[in-house]
Amino acid sequence: MTSYKRRFIYTLLFLCCFFLSLGSKAAENNPREKLLLTILRYVLTEGHYQPQELDDAFSERVFEEFLGRLDPSKRYFLQSDIDAFSVYSKAIDDQIKQEDLSFFFTVFDRYIERTREGKLYYQEILATTFDFNKEEALELDPEKKTYAIDKSALYEKWRRQLKFSTLSRVYDKVLEEKKKAEEDSTYTAKTFDLLENKAREATLKSMNDTYDRFEELTYADWFSSYVNCISEDFDPHTSYFDPNLKKRFDISMAGKLEGIGARLQKKNDYTKVSELISGGPAWQQGELEVEDIILKVAQGDEEPIDIVGMRLDDAIEYIKGKKGTEVRLTVKKIDGSLKVISIIRDVVQLEDTFVKSSIVRKNNRSFGLINLPKFYIDFSEKTFRNSATDMAQEIRRLKEENIEGLIIDLRNNGGGSLKTAIEISGLFIDKGPIVQVKYRGQRAKIKGDKDVGVLWNGPLVLLVNEFSASASEIFAAAMQDYGRAVIVGAKKTFGKGTVQNVLDLNRYSNIEGDMGALKLTIQKFYRVNGGSTQLAGVSPDIVLPSRYDYMKIGESDLSNPLPFDKVPQANYTPSDHYKNAGVVVSNSQQRVAQSGQFKLIDSQAKWLKKSQDDTVVNLNYNSFKAEIESHNEVLKKFKALDDYHTDLDYSSPLYEQLLTEKDEELLQKRTDWHKNLKDDIYLEEALNVLSELKVKTANLLADN
Repeated sequence: MTSYKRRFIYTLLFLCCFFLSLGSKAAENNPREKLLLTILRYVLTEGHYQPQELDDAFSERVFEEFLGRLDPSKRYFLQSDIDAFSVYSKAIDDQIKQEDLSFFFTVFDRYIERTREGKLYYQEILATTFDFNKEEALELDPEKKTYAIDKSALYEKWRRQLKFSTLSRVYDKVLEEKKKAEEDSTYTAKTFDLLENKAREATLKSMNDTYDRFEELTYADWFSSYVNCISEDFDPHTSYFDPNLKKRFDISMAGKLEGIGARLQKKNDYTKVSELISGGPAWQQGELEVEDIILKVAQGDEEPIDIVGMRLDDAIEYIKGKKGTEVRLTVKKIDGSLKVISIIRDVVQLEDTFVKSSIVRKNNRSFGLINLPKFYIDFSEKTFRNSATDMAQEIRRLKEENIEGLIIDLRNNGGGSLKTAIEISGLFIDKGPIVQVKYRGQRAKIKGDKDVGVLWNGPLVLLVNEFSASASEIFAAAMQDYGRAVIVGAKKTFGKGTVQNVLDLNRYSNIEGDMGALKLTIQKFYRVNGGSTQLAGVSPDIVLPSRYDYMKIGESDLSNPLPFDKVPQANYTPSDHYKNAGVVVSNSQQRVAQSGQFKLIDSQAKWLKKSQDDTVVNLNYNSFKAEIESHNEVLKKFKALDDYHTDLDYSSPLYEQLLTEKDEELLQKRTDWHKNLKDDIYLEEALNVLSELKVKTANLLADN
C-alpha cells in the first residue's frame, strides 16, 4: 500500500470514528443518510484523484443535476417549484458539511406531491379520445424543454407526451391490421377509432404499471440518486452503489451472467444499451447494438410494456428472466428506426467472454485473428485463467499453424485489468515501459515489461473502435508508441484514461444497515510518450469511416470528465520494425477513399447526426406516418451496408476443431462468429493492411 493510500485510510477511519461518536444526535433523524454524507464527503475530498472544491459552484451543479434526474422531461415540477428550490442552489456544499438533508427532503416532498398530481392528469387525459388530425408537435430533447409556468401548462405537457405514446401504438396497430388484411383477403380490418381506443388503453396500463412500481419506492431509493449527483460531479466514473446495486456489481464472481447479456444505463428518460457481453444471447442474436434505446419490453407474445421514464432497476427486472424464455425489445436504433428484437434468454458463461481465435485465409496465405473482449483476471484465485496467459497460449497455437500475420480485435473492449494489459503488451516487445500510472499529488510511476524476449514478432495490426477504452487504449497506445503495430479503426478510441477502485463503505460504519459502496477514481493513465489517453484516446494510424463519427460518443461527451494532461516521457526506444509501414498506410488510405462502402458509411454517419439533431416529433397522424415513411425510404439507401459480404475464409484453429467435433454448442457459436466475420468490412481492410506489412529480417530473427 502506498503512503498516500495508507494516509487516506487512516484519516478516513479517524473521521468516521469521530462522527460515530455523535451517534445520539444523528440517531434522532436519518442516521444512515447523514453518516453516508459524512463518509462520502471525506472519501471524495481525501481519496479522489482530483477532488472538487465543495463550494457554491459545486452546489449549483449538484442542484441542477438532481432536479434533472428526478424530472428529466420537465413534466412534474413547475417553474415556481424551481424558484422555491433555488434558495438551496448555493447551500448544498454547506449542508453536506453539516449533515443537513433539508434540500433533499424539500425537493423530494414536492416531487412526491407533483407525481401524485401527474397520476390524476394521465387518468383524465387517457379517458378522452385523441384528435390525431390536429397539427401539433412535441419536443423530445430534455435540454430544449422548459418548466411549465402553471398547472394548466403542465397538464398540456402531459397531454402531448401521452398523445405521442398513444400515437406510436396506433401506428403499430394500423400496420398490424394492414399486414393481416394482406395475408387474409377475408379479414376485416379494425377501424381507426377502435385502434385508437385500444392504444389508449395500452398507454393507460403502462402508466398504471409505472406508478405501481413508483409507489413501492422509498425515500432511500431517491436519496441514492441524490448521493450520485454528488459523487458524479467529481468525474463520470465515480459513483455510489446503493446496497441493491452493490449486490449486482460482482455478479461475475458467480461465474455467469443471466438474461440477454447486455449492460444498460439510464439516459434521461430512456434505457440505453451500453455494452453487449461477448458470446451472450444478444451478441449472438446480432440485432441489438450499443447505443440502442429500449422503449418497450414484452414477455413472449404478451402486450409490450413501455419502459420510457422507468427507473433502470425496474427496466432491468422486465428485461432479464429465466433461461429459454423469450423477451421482445422494441428499440430505437441510432438511425431513428424502430425495431422489435426477439431474444431468447440464456445463461452467459464467462467462457464466452474469454480470448478466442480464428484462422483466416486470404490469397492462399494464412493469418491469425484473436478477439479480446476484455482484459480479465481473478485476483482471488492465482490458478484462474486470465487474458494474458490465454493470449499467449492462443498465439502459440496460431504459430503452430504457420500464420504470416496477426490481428488483435479490440473493438468494444471496455478495458479491465491493467496488469494483464501490461503483460499482453510484453508479448510483442522485448522489454521496456508500457504505461505510466499517477496517483494524486505524486509523480507518475512507470510500469513495464521486464521479461526479455518476444512471443510474436511478425506483422501485427490492432483493430479498435469508439468503444475501445481504458486498458485497451493502454495496450494500443504502447504498440503505437513503440511502432510495433499498425492501429486501424474509428477516428479515435473512447478516451478513458482513469482508474477506479471500489470501496465498501460498511468498513467505515458501525450503525445498522448496509451503507453500499463507492467506485472512486484514484489514478490516471499516461502513455510512455507522456501523453494521457484521457479524452484524447488513441488516434489510429489508419482511420476508417464509422457511422458514429459525428455522434456524441466517448469520454469527452460525458459530464465532468477529468482533463487531458501530460507527464514527462518515459525512457523507451521506438522500434524500426517494418520495412514499408508508410507505404502500407498510404495504400490503405487510398483504398478507403475509393471504397463505395466506406463512402456510404460516411454518408450514413452524416445523416445519423442530422437525424439525431431533429428532436421534434409531429403529433398529427398523417404527418407522423409520412415522416416515418420518408425516414424508411432513406434507410433503404443504406441497406447495402447490411448486405456486404467478403470472400474471406474463416475457420477455427486445429485444436478447437477437435473440440467442436464433440461440442455442438461450441460448434454453433464458432459458426455464427465466422459468419459475422465474413460480413465485416473493417476486418477485411485490417487484413489488407496486415497482408502488405513486411517486417525487417533482423526483427523476425528476434522472435522466440
